[in-house]
Amino acid sequence: MHNRGNWLFSDTVNGAKASASLYSLVQTARANELEPYAYLRGLFTELPAAQSVADFEALLPFNSVLAARAS
Repeated sequence: MHNRGNWLFSDTVNGAKASASLYSLVQTARANELEPYAYLRGLFTELPAAQSVADFEALLPFNSVLAARAS
């Protein structure tokens, strides 16, 4: 998948970094055989409750608990 044309619309460095971060999450979810939309829904639901490094690490795409909810 080539998204070069889509990145032309990142007006700022921060916007480009945000787009790259989101794209990285989607691709990592796919690499871990997760449905990206389901994974992101679970991530954004659980993210506000995360308070420690362990909480954030538990939300990574290769974590079995969140992955089980997203598949």
